[in-house]
Amino acid sequence: MLTMSFEVPDLLGPYLLPLLIAVPLAIVVFIISLRRGDHEVPPAGHNTVMPPLPEDYAPVKRAATAPLAPEAPVAAAPVQASGPIPLLVVDDSAVARAKLARLFEGVGYQVTVAKDGLEALQRLAEQRFAVLITDLEMPNKDGFELIADVQGSLETEDLPIIAITGHDEMQARVHQVQGLYGIFKKPWNDRELLKRVETLASLRRR
Repeated sequence: MLTMSFEVPDLLGPYLLPLLIAVPLAIVVFIISLRRGDHEVPPAGHNTVMPPLPEDYAPVKRAATAPLAPEAPVAAAPVQASGPIPLLVVDDSAVARAKLARLFEGVGYQVTVAKDGLEALQRLAEQRFAVLITDLEMPNKDGFELIADVQGSLETEDLPIIAITGHDEMQARVHQVQGLYGIFKKPWNDRELLKRVETLASLRRR
């Protein structure tokens, strides 16, 4: 029987064990980043659902059938007709929050971030925003619960909402949610997301 032996070069010996640990770990981290959307932006038209907006667009007033958001301890400041447009970005991924904040701040928006639905409701109680961009799968209060609270509150029922998801099963479920003005699957396309937010924010402030 032919046998083959493999000898590790002396120079490589001290680094072999760290390499055997680091390479599989890097693969796992990369797979997780793919699931969460923390990677490169896809081409235009990919992973995006954007319903058309009428020329006389205004967010639809909805009956308060969903659970109401907690009463605000402080009256929220109105959206100003001039100055930076305020956006609320909600995502439990610190990387996704940073990417979205950098994207919108880079073109002049005022961005407030929240790590889950509970923190988002606190921010909504403090300030009025032009557009809400929210992830769906989050701890404490997920995106679906946040959307229900926002749409069910008289204070925020006219707030345009864009949903972002990194999971196929969440994307299928979000199609059942009414009143969304865009659904973006991670990784989102920066240009398309910016265009949709710009349209919603500018029409809402007329």
